[in-house]
Amino acid sequence: MNKFELSNPEQKLSALIITYNEMGYIERCLDSISFADEIIVVDSYSTDGTYEFLTNHPKVKVIQNPFENFTAQKSFALKQATNDWILFVDADEVVTDKLEKEILDTINDPNAHEAYWFYRKFMFQNTPLNYSGWQTDKNHRLFKKSKAHFTDKKIVHETLEVDGTSGILKERLTHYCYKDYNDYKGKMLRYGQLKAKEAFYKEKKFSYIAMIFKPLWKFFNHYFLRLGFLDGKRGFTISYLNALGVLERFRELKRLEKKNELTYYLVMP
Repeated sequence: MNKFELSNPEQKLSALIITYNEMGYIERCLDSISFADEIIVVDSYSTDGTYEFLTNHPKVKVIQNPFENFTAQKSFALKQATNDWILFVDADEVVTDKLEKEILDTINDPNAHEAYWFYRKFMFQNTPLNYSGWQTDKNHRLFKKSKAHFTDKKIVHETLEVDGTSGILKERLTHYCYKDYNDYKGKMLRYGQLKAKEAFYKEKKFSYIAMIFKPLWKFFNHYFLRLGFLDGKRGFTISYLNALGVLERFRELKRLEKKNELTYYLVMP
């Protein structure tokens, strides 16, 4: 059997991805999940040719849906799947051949858990990041649709709530997180802005003290405590940009509070 054939037709697998401007990533991702019975991509109106590429892909069903936040978009994608077993990957992630085999063996195991955590191997361009805070990172990526849903308590790092037990797969998902400096910087700034909205909705207040110390702590934690310095210059860059994302969270929270105050005074009688 090659990787384009289903090893066991008894259990069907739906692979889901959400995208926005993912050319340079999505091709490799799709090739690595071609073993799935269906591939559904929810695109947030990409402007770089991603949508056009997806519409011409023979195995992909692509749907465009406005982006509100990560949780809402992934929940929308989940509703489109026709199979119970779900594999959720990001456009910049790749399923290795060994992980593919483990996934197929797992979903056809009668004693399988309802969901599975994946550890990830982070790539700085084409070089692995061994430390920098990512060595223990894991996410739910394989689960039964009938036994799980995304909670609406978080809008950035979406959380899966599972009705049952979770296992951990041995093989790692490869994550090409860093294409270039500006790409990763933009990603961290967008995450920071969404985290600010999440904090604002939860009525958390802006603090100058937090804006100063939390980014510093983020850098110190990733670069020193999580051994980012062992990744050399790459570890410094990643730790700095992660801290910048935290700083942006507080900048955006301050902007949201000011905008809210201005709206309040404008509508006062």
